[in-house]
Amino acid sequence: MFELSSRSKERLSGVDTRLIKIIDLALTISLIDFGIPEYGGYRTSEQQKALFDKKLSKCDGINNKSNHQLSMAFDVYAYVDGKASWDRYHLTQVAAAILQAASMLGYSLSWGGLWKGDFTDMPHFEVS
Repeated sequence: MFELSSRSKERLSGVDTRLIKIIDLALTISLIDFGIPEYGGYRTSEQQKALFDKKLSKCDGINNKSNHQLSMAFDVYAYVDGKASWDRYHLTQVAAAILQAASMLGYSLSWGGLWKGDFTDMPHFEVS
């Protein structure tokens, strides 16, 4: 069983409590440890705009708000061999645990790794 670091817990400040419950349960069933990256939880308009300007998000935070700004989304990274990993295999394993946890708790959750079209977002989860 894994546990979020204090830094990851801080990064989830302001995120909807349902998502916190999903993350907590997922950590107990996941085969791979995971954490929350910087700006992986709630985001201000300014933080969202900065990510948009760096082409790290399609949402500008002003005209097109992110679900992160609404406290309804979070991002993860896998934690493997003592370091962060954004490897597709690792993130898929983490996603399986997160989606299973959401289902077990009766919550509907969308994973960016399953989005169709030109844009997938493997680390991203949001209330659907």
